[in-house]
Amino acid sequence: MIVAWLKGREAAEAGASLADEFAGRIASPAKPGVPVTDAGGPLQHLLRRADTELRPLQLNFFKKAKLANSFKWRLIESGVAREVADDVTQSLVLHLSRPQPSALIPDAATPPGPVDKTAFQQLIRRANKSLAQRAYDEAVSLYEQALEIDPSSPEAVNNLGASLSYLGRDEEAEQCFRQSIALKPDYVEAHGNLGSLLRQKGDFVGAEAALRRALKLRPTLADARTDLGLTLTSLGRLRDARACFAKALKSAPRSLKALYGVGQIATLEGRFEEADATFKRIIELDPKMPLAWAALARTRKMTQADRPWFERAEQLATSGIRSSEEADLRFALGKYCDDVDEFDRAFENFKRGNELLKAGAEDYDRKQQSRLIDDLIRGYSREAISKLSATGSSSSKPVFVVGMPRSGTSLAERIIASHPAAYGAGELPFWEMLTLRDAGITQAIMSDSARSLVAEQYLRVLEGHSADALRVVDKAPVNSHFLGIIYSVFPNARVIYMQRNPIDTCLSCYFQRFLTSLNFTFDLSDLAHYYVEHQRVMAHWRAVLPPGFMLDVPYEELVADQETWSRRMLEFIGLEWDPRCLDFHMNKRPVATASAWQVRQKVYQSSVARWRHYEKFIGPLKRLDR
Repeated sequence: MIVAWLKGREAAEAGASLADEFAGRIASPAKPGVPVTDAGGPLQHLLRRADTELRPLQLNFFKKAKLANSFKWRLIESGVAREVADDVTQSLVLHLSRPQPSALIPDAATPPGPVDKTAFQQLIRRANKSLAQRAYDEAVSLYEQALEIDPSSPEAVNNLGASLSYLGRDEEAEQCFRQSIALKPDYVEAHGNLGSLLRQKGDFVGAEAALRRALKLRPTLADARTDLGLTLTSLGRLRDARACFAKALKSAPRSLKALYGVGQIATLEGRFEEADATFKRIIELDPKMPLAWAALARTRKMTQADRPWFERAEQLATSGIRSSEEADLRFALGKYCDDVDEFDRAFENFKRGNELLKAGAEDYDRKQQSRLIDDLIRGYSREAISKLSATGSSSSKPVFVVGMPRSGTSLAERIIASHPAAYGAGELPFWEMLTLRDAGITQAIMSDSARSLVAEQYLRVLEGHSADALRVVDKAPVNSHFLGIIYSVFPNARVIYMQRNPIDTCLSCYFQRFLTSLNFTFDLSDLAHYYVEHQRVMAHWRAVLPPGFMLDVPYEELVADQETWSRRMLEFIGLEWDPRCLDFHMNKRPVATASAWQVRQKVYQSSVARWRHYEKFIGPLKRLDR
């Protein structure tokens, strides 16, 4: 029996305990063949245990969020597919949020007395005032006290989530928004807040669903409309995103967030002067909008003439803004300092930005990452690969550009996509989502029928990007993990593996403002671990996959002799040489990655051995130098 009145740490331990039992029941069900969600299945057992052990404890929302977060991530760590973990966690939260007759709770505690409405309203007024004044820690404390009195208020739960979000406590905030929706399914603001948070976390599919739900409930909700536009921008659906911003600006011409979205699209499409003017217009309307100040640094290489920008952005970063906004500014400040050769000051800002992101993200799990690589190496051994039947797709349309983030994948894609017979689709989430839906795919080769189905699905995705191109490039770096899976489905595909000096690669990751889903980039020691595991799995693919499946491309040699390596890449993927590939920087196609500015410049070598400017700061990375 779980001990009464848990502390936050104990709540997390309880969540892990529940997850361990649930994962065990999935792996070895008492009734083979009983689905997870059926009566008598593992989910029903979990909910009964929650009734008997958790409900009597009257967990407050903070502790419930801790429990749910621990439960979900322990399931994922145990090999449960992320979608299943999300669904089961949601079921648990919803179940605990619903009233339960005391007769169904054996040995339940005495039901609480009447709600003290006066005390509740006083705490809510104080909490709302604190939230408006940006006293977020105080707001969290007051909302939690109010919810101790009346845990059934969806507005209070939503506002608690908003306060936690401002503090960068995203996992707890997400649970609050979901719980608020459970209490009031048509609560528009909670759907909108959930969508906005998921967008910031990098869950763009989940964000789109939540935001569209909010807009279905209230089509005039301006923030949800612009957040949907920003989500679609991140997904590379710029036409739809542009329509969202246009609609928002039609009703509110001075909407800062919509104008910011317009500037983002201009940046991704290479219209940097237009983007610069848009961000400056936003600053004229609101001189304290951190996103606009940070975005200016991404439109060009900065110089000493931008010193006034630096001074103002630095003041804003220390003015008590939310942690995610300060992180945006810190990375922009770091870029300015790096551009003007103030390397010590640059590293100081990058470090601060990463510390802020790390505080609000799940910890990078080194053991889990190593287990994933172990599973892939065992499941896709030389013997298993050699036994593959010829049921995979014969298509040679897919081209995969892989490597560590910031290893030159965008450059390689841009060169190939400048060929008239090729198309660059950006970073497609297909293979990662496939493995999240079914973790077993990382442990053993799929059946013939499953591989045929996956091939059909992926080719439809590529057709959606370009029906006419002979080759379509998917440059998601994480596909490095899944080359065995990809080969089993598309043996005639081709893989370009970008390799860059490991310290330059990892340092460039550390200097980039990534989403919290790439949590290994927030700490140099974690980066070193991830890189070693990346090298381990790539060495395995090199050993077990046919030699003609993958071409190693050294980044340093590519930028030193662009034409030679460009010709090799095109020959490798079966395309004739085209001189337009040398002018890749003139390609007008949007670039929805961190390299939007760089890949529109001619090849430059200033990024080679860049790490030597920061040698005194990079202790954990030094062992990676080859």
